[in-house]
This record gives sequence, structure tokens and C-alpha cells, in this order.
Amino acid sequence: MKKVILAVACIALTMTSCKKENKAESTGAETEMKGTTVPEKSSENLLDWSGTYIGVTPCADCEGIETSITVNEDKTFAMSTKYLGKGNDIFQITGTFSWSSDGSTIKLDNIKNGPSQFLVSANQLIMLDMNGNKITGALAKKYVLNKQM
Repeated sequence: MKKVILAVACIALTMTSCKKENKAESTGAETEMKGTTVPEKSSENLLDWSGTYIGVTPCADCEGIETSITVNEDKTFAMSTKYLGKGNDIFQITGTFSWSSDGSTIKLDNIKNGPSQFLVSANQLIMLDMNGNKITGALAKKYVLNKQM
């Protein structure tokens, strides 16, 4: 009886360890594929995205947030914000940004508070929510920064 239990335990252990290895190999291959190329028909490749974008976005306790973001070909950015009706302070931050794997959105690095992800479209940056989703509802159109020509 002990031999049968021992044999079943060895077989079960062997089968589960083989499954884990196959699963890990599959996950590694998927990760490699996702990080290799950006689709040819992406905002990153098709649009003239570098430049300065400005707009006034909604604010819970002020008249609006005047926002200016300059994105450069070398993947650096400069952002300035001013809270309208709250004095003349202008908050500025510079840094780098990265493109999403599908080449449609950018993420401003090192932004601790506030929006850091934007959908890149023709002559616009569309601010995304904290989870990277497009903002919906009555105020959705107010979360758009327009490119200065």
C-alpha cells in the first residue's frame, strides 16, 4: 500500500512540475513577442506627434487647470500646469516618456500625482484616467489637449 501511494505521489509531482515549466516557457515567449515591434499603423509611426499641446482641463476646486505639454522626438517632455483662480503659481516638470506596446499612448515617467497617460491622436493628446482608460461622460471632451501649430 505504501508503495502505491509513493508511486502515485511521484507521478503527480512529475506531472505538475512539467506543466509549470511549459507554462513558464509560454509566458516568456509571449513577453518577448509583445516587446519586440510596434505596429506599423500606430500613432507613434504614422503621426507627427512631437510638439506642444495645450488645453484647460476640469478641476474640482478651481476654474480649470491650464496644461501645456511639449513632447520631443528624443522621448523627453516638459509639462506646466496652472490652477486657474488659485493664484499665479505655475508647476513645471520635465522628464522622459515611453510609448505603449501598441504605439497608441504615451506615459510620462515620474509623475506622482495627476494624469500621466495620454492617447495620441491627430494633433491631440487625450488625457486618460489613472488606470489608462479613456475618460467618458459629460466632461470627456474637456480632457483634450490640442497641438499648437
